[in-house]
Amino acid sequence: MIEEQVLVNALQSEDDREAAFRSLVSQYKQRLYWHIRKIVLDHDDADDVLQNTFIKVYKNIDSFKGQSKLYTWMYRIATNESLTFLKRKARRANTTLEEVKENALANLEADVYFEGDQIQLQLQKAIAELPEKQQLIFNMKYFEDHTYEELSEILDTSVGGLKSSYHIAVKKVTAFLKSDETF
Repeated sequence: MIEEQVLVNALQSEDDREAAFRSLVSQYKQRLYWHIRKIVLDHDDADDVLQNTFIKVYKNIDSFKGQSKLYTWMYRIATNESLTFLKRKARRANTTLEEVKENALANLEADVYFEGDQIQLQLQKAIAELPEKQQLIFNMKYFEDHTYEELSEILDTSVGGLKSSYHIAVKKVTAFLKSDETF
C-alpha cells in the first residue's frame, strides 16, 4: 500500500499520474464499492457509481488540497455520486426516491451478489427505514467502522451531531428488528 501523501503527489504529477491512478483504484476500489453498495443496494448500480466516482477523483485530483485525508475526500465524492445517482434514477423513472429505494430493497433478495441470510435482509430493511442521513451514518459507522472524526470530514457534519444521529439510528434499527419477528 502506497503512503497517502506519496500517492497524492504522484496523482498530481503529470509523469506518474496513470500508474498512481491504477494504484489508487487497486487500493480503494473494494472499500468504495461496498460503501456505495450500501447506499444504492444494487450491484450493477454500485459498479456504475464506483466508475463515476473514480472518474471524478481523476478529473479533480488537482483540486485536492490535503486538508482532509485522501480516502475521506473520495468517500465524500462516492457518497455524493451515490445520492445523485439515486435521485437521477428516480427522476428518469418518474417516481420518488423512496420508491427507487423500495424497489432496490425488494430486488436485493433475488440479487445473486447478495450473500446475506434472512437476518441480514431484515437489517437492510431496517436501515432502509431510516432517513437518508441516518442511513449514511449508520452504514459508515456500523459496517465500515469509521471514526466520528472521519465521518465529520466525509459528511461535513459536527461530531456531536453524528453521535446523536448514530444513537437515534441504532435505536430505530433495534426497534424495527424487535418488532419484526419473521426471522
